[in-house]
Amino acid sequence: MTPPDSAQFPAPAVIARALSQRVTTADGTLAILSEVELAVQAGETLAITGASGSGKSTLLGMLAGLDQPSAGEIVLLGQRLNDLDEDARARLRAGRVGFVFQSFQLLPALTALENILLPLELAGRADARERAAHWLDRVGLAARAGHTPRQLSGGEQQRVAIARAFATDPEIVFADEPTGNLDADTGARIIELLFELNASARTTLILVTHDDALAARCRRRLHLVAGRAREVTLA
Repeated sequence: MTPPDSAQFPAPAVIARALSQRVTTADGTLAILSEVELAVQAGETLAITGASGSGKSTLLGMLAGLDQPSAGEIVLLGQRLNDLDEDARARLRAGRVGFVFQSFQLLPALTALENILLPLELAGRADARERAAHWLDRVGLAARAGHTPRQLSGGEQQRVAIARAFATDPEIVFADEPTGNLDADTGARIIELLFELNASARTTLILVTHDDALAARCRRRLHLVAGRAREVTLA
């Protein structure tokens, strides 16, 4: 896949400046992230890689405004997150930010259709039910609309989660190890689906992964080692 020209991405979707995260333990202060600098343009795809414990998921959570940094600045979709409280950050994300998690995070009491429907209703979409059905069909699960998560395979659950993430037409999707709980063949199909939907929607995609095949599909890669980041040049 040929990476798109960077000139096509005029405005940053996410900016991090001197981003650090420290926690206090019985043994002293532990630096999880140290002085991370990052800018992701609208429409880009970025993989965040690194060993377990390197700070990948912590960085993703802070970029999405789910967690607060110890120091530094984050600008998400033009808004400085440091200036917003938790409720204001949630309002910013509503309808504009999608999430895909390793453990799927589907609500167990809801059907596949209802799991996709919920964020659409919260965003106030008048066409919520029709749109949820459309996205369930797009991921090939129209026949499973009435099934709850426990009645779906892991790959099917992740397809529902991806449909939920894209259904609100988000400007950015954050994905945390989206193939981590799947076997290799199912993971490969999920990768294809994720990038197919990303390309058609022109959504910014930032993902955390241990999967080199998944990281290689991204336009850029940021590698974390002991909380410090370096950008990897892709061939």
